[in-house]
Amino acid sequence: MVKLAVVGATGVVGRKILDVLDRRGVEIDDLTLFSSSRSAGRELVFKDQPLTVRELTDQAAQEGFDYVLMSAGSSVSDQFAPIFEASGAIVIDNSSRFRNEDDMDLVVPGVNQAKLNRHIIANPNCSTIQSVVPLKILDEAYQVTRVAYTTYQAVSGSGKAGLEDLANGPEGTPPKAYPYPIYNNVLPHIDQFLPDGYTKEEQKMIDETQKILGKDIPTTATCARVPVSDGHSVHINVSLDQPTDVASIQALFDQDPRVVLRDQPDQEIYPQALEAAGSDDIYVGRIRSDATLSNTFHIWCTADNLLKGAALNTVQILEEVMKSRG
Repeated sequence: MVKLAVVGATGVVGRKILDVLDRRGVEIDDLTLFSSSRSAGRELVFKDQPLTVRELTDQAAQEGFDYVLMSAGSSVSDQFAPIFEASGAIVIDNSSRFRNEDDMDLVVPGVNQAKLNRHIIANPNCSTIQSVVPLKILDEAYQVTRVAYTTYQAVSGSGKAGLEDLANGPEGTPPKAYPYPIYNNVLPHIDQFLPDGYTKEEQKMIDETQKILGKDIPTTATCARVPVSDGHSVHINVSLDQPTDVASIQALFDQDPRVVLRDQPDQEIYPQALEAAGSDDIYVGRIRSDATLSNTFHIWCTADNLLKGAALNTVQILEEVMKSRG
């Protein structure tokens, strides 16, 4: 009997997790939905069955769950994930709270696997998830020696408030999620600025890329928020340890089920956020040689930040762990 809890069930990602669990037919015998006191008592439907959302408390976290999927922010994870873990659950956490902990796994299925030294598994940053998959494919065929990211991130990454800022922008409504309007604008600023001028979002991508790929690849990043509802786009500039060409990289991606190649520039076919939104796939294209650096290439990568970048990756981790435990 599988006893599963979803924390943050009424949020944007929480609802997506429920959709993905249903769509992928994950076998669950007992499902409990948790939220803050503000949303407790609401009713959500799962597999045509109404479920009442409960308030998460210390006592509730000790009810003996097998698996817990958390998407309620770092402070909630910090308080409750260790309680769930101590009560016997394997926790898969969407927040940034545990990503840099040495004894905790940071997992993207198809790239690396959980070792379960601790029973808390961190789900990486949404932009990192979609980026490390094509990087892993390249690293398996060659060796990646340097990475430079530029991200173009959708407002749904900021939850309901970000979506509302975009929707209300044409009316001149003051923004709630961002310091400036996002409508008709681009903000080169995601999360807090650090003393070196990078933002936390940029540092996350740097640290997480190295941890997931398992080596200290020189990595840099610039992260921007763009007026798109769903679907992150990432420009990846990647250096390899040996010569190759665009056609070889295209063939590598085309033959690998972990990504979908969209790269026919003569027909204006390339990855778009519009195509990625609502899709489970990671799209790659616009592959070009960088004439300024040896063995270096440009890659454009898109994915749905709420699916592969959050809910889907969480459920895929769950599926792998359930399979490994029989």
